[in-house]
Amino acid sequence: MQPPPIPSKDAEHLRILSICHYVVAGLSFLGIGFLVFHYLFMKTVFGNAKMWDKVKDAPPFSPDEFFGLMQWVYVAGGVLMITGSILSLMSGRFIARRKARTFSIVVAGLMCMQIPFGAVLGVFTIIVLTRDSVMRLYGATDPA
Repeated sequence: MQPPPIPSKDAEHLRILSICHYVVAGLSFLGIGFLVFHYLFMKTVFGNAKMWDKVKDAPPFSPDEFFGLMQWVYVAGGVLMITGSILSLMSGRFIARRKARTFSIVVAGLMCMQIPFGAVLGVFTIIVLTRDSVMRLYGATDPA
């Protein structure tokens, strides 16, 4: 007995998901550009010692100390954005090739933390990839 035919809507949904993963990865790369711009702006503000001389109620720490700590936040944010972009690109490629379904589901779960676009894409990716018909579509292209 042959398995029932795979609906063409599944292939279309997978194609759209693949494209959306590429778009979210591109937006994340744009976010890295914004992060670099924000870093340079804040470095200019906190690096200008003359600007902080006339402050009446001085904070308990110097602006240089504060910015020194904030640099680690920029580094951590940049690493997370780059990692998210790469994972999204890989997931989009795997979805297009109908490979590594579990990897794409895990990436979709992680993307749910990237509000709003990543969360929406993550939820729809999980919904589509857990359909029985999509699982069969992945199984049809699986060499095993």
